[in-house]
Amino acid sequence: MQHIKTPYGQIAVKVWQDTHTLSTLAPVVLLHDSLGCIQLWRQFPGLLAQATRRRVIAYDRAGFGHSAPRNGYIGDDFIEAEAQTVFAELLIAKEINQFIVMGHSVGGEMAVNVAAAYPDRCVGLITESAQSVLEPITRAGILEAQQLFADPEQFKRLARYHGEKTAWVLSAWIDTWLGAAFDNWSLDPVLPSVKCPTLVIHGELDEYGTTAQAKRIADGVSGSAQLELMAGIHHVPHREAEQQVLTMLSNFMAALA
Repeated sequence: MQHIKTPYGQIAVKVWQDTHTLSTLAPVVLLHDSLGCIQLWRQFPGLLAQATRRRVIAYDRAGFGHSAPRNGYIGDDFIEAEAQTVFAELLIAKEINQFIVMGHSVGGEMAVNVAAAYPDRCVGLITESAQSVLEPITRAGILEAQQLFADPEQFKRLARYHGEKTAWVLSAWIDTWLGAAFDNWSLDPVLPSVKCPTLVIHGELDEYGTTAQAKRIADGVSGSAQLELMAGIHHVPHREAEQQVLTMLSNFMAALA
């Protein structure tokens, strides 16, 4: 685990690579979901590094995991702002020129904004279980999760990863997405600015969004798009069907720089 300085304080970063990693290939940067962190990717980044022979980099967003805590409301523009704040600092600190960005859930929405913000540097975009517009099922799933984490045991389980920041992490997800400011949220304004090849992965049983979410992303980007709808899969394909997802990613990245 390493740390880099940002306007939000110290950000935790981890890198996976081995003797088979090719330094000439663009690294993959992973962006976690609303309750996620480096640790919750589990073994996936290491397996991805082995499968693609690329360096894989993940970081805890500000306020999450081992990064510095944040206070107060995360902001209505936090999805768009990530590309120009912490992600920008990561590119400088790790001396990254070209890259592939992959995000899970809200991390996928951030990844779209990253690809749009760095069209000359982002050689590939991968979204997994990302929302592109707010659906009733999205808020229904969040309300169900809110009830789940009211259970002290469930809260304690999440606190293993976020410690004293856990209440803030939950609020940054639940209060933000249930707030009126997000009623008309959409990725539509930014999707046309994505020029790089895009892989869109979505489980057909996703609890937080229908397959229309994924189709909207694939149809909205300006670059080539590959849509993978996974039968029998819910919100975390890389955990539910790890090898299948790794194969998809390897095949997609084989044609990239």
